[in-house]
Amino acid sequence: MSVYERAQQSTLSDRLKEAPQRLIVVTGPRQTGKTTLVCQVLARIDRPNRYVSVDEPDPVTLPPFPGTETSINPFAGEAPRRLAGERDVRWLVRQWEQARMEADRSERGFVLAIDEIQKIPNWSEAVKGLSDADRRHERPLHVILMGSAPLLMQKGMSESLAGRYETIHLSHWSFAEMAAAFDFDLPTYIYFGGYPGAAPLVPAQDRWRQYIVESLVEPNIERDILAMQRVDKPALLKRLFDLGSDYSGQILSYNKMLGQLQDAGNTTTLARYLDLLSDAGLIAGLAKYAGRAQRRRASSPKLNVLNTALMAAQSGYTFEEAQSDRSFWGRLVESAVGAHLFNTRSPGDRLYFWRDDNHEVDFVLQRGKKLAAVEVKSGLRRSSVSGLTEFRQRFGVTVSILVGEGGRPLPEFLSIPAGDWFDGP
Repeated sequence: MSVYERAQQSTLSDRLKEAPQRLIVVTGPRQTGKTTLVCQVLARIDRPNRYVSVDEPDPVTLPPFPGTETSINPFAGEAPRRLAGERDVRWLVRQWEQARMEADRSERGFVLAIDEIQKIPNWSEAVKGLSDADRRHERPLHVILMGSAPLLMQKGMSESLAGRYETIHLSHWSFAEMAAAFDFDLPTYIYFGGYPGAAPLVPAQDRWRQYIVESLVEPNIERDILAMQRVDKPALLKRLFDLGSDYSGQILSYNKMLGQLQDAGNTTTLARYLDLLSDAGLIAGLAKYAGRAQRRRASSPKLNVLNTALMAAQSGYTFEEAQSDRSFWGRLVESAVGAHLFNTRSPGDRLYFWRDDNHEVDFVLQRGKKLAAVEVKSGLRRSSVSGLTEFRQRFGVTVSILVGEGGRPLPEFLSIPAGDWFDGP
């Protein structure tokens, strides 16, 4: 059986063909294939390389560097295995120094890939010093950094590594990718979403649902958010995720959320927690499009899961029951469109919704002064073509798109990256 290769593999391969000028940072939510992609590229390049992960214990204690047993090698004489949780900057420096030795004695250079780098305290400061020294010495060493906590990765990079890295971002798998890799048809993708690791479990729905909740959602929240960010109300954040899954595709005020969550929190806390869930690739809170930024920030958000598997697994519906409930299936379809737009938009593009009285547009994509208005005819409610007309008259749009019956077929729309709509119909 052939192994599916995502388009970002070509990007990474091309970067490794260039002289090493910057760090290569591969980011994205859990289970989007970061490790698989990097290891596939490393397996086929004609250059010595090594992959290491902060999460994995070393199989053996690495030998000391010649003549540095007491200085550079702080681990000499230890037990033969080290737990991932014990790793610190010293471990990182050691891996980097060994890669340097390999690069210096190889005519083709060397590639070092480090996974879950954000779990090492103060990693970005150490990486800055090591990388700057390599560039000064023109060392033929490419370094790939990977991480599952995009917000924490971005914080470390922006604080210490400005101008020293290029990012390759992996989003959730699209309909086209799941169709090509796992033969998903449209209804299967709408319900089971874009988690490649869960695809083999689709025939056993109870196992699939358990895998989504226990192996994806819980680690995402516990390890990538709560363990890495200051969260004063962890129970509130977890309940907010549940609420976001239940109300995906709907506009919900922060005050109503607080009432649903039965918590004495405040709207500022909820807005921050929604940002954390969004950065983790779970749920986004889309703001209302308006002429002024302050009005957008003050609006009630539209909740949208970033992978419809999250909504389906939390619903308790089987695949068959979900399709039979017209209202739920309509929200699932609309959430799939919103997730696709969010996940495939270009850097700098912003995604909103719009509503004014009886007029509504499901999604508004903005790139500078350009606007793309998207309305989904999902069966959830009557088509709101009048909303598109009203929005065009008020704001002017580059393109307006009706998705579904009478407009762009849903499979076609889900196969086109969001940013492509600005380049033509």
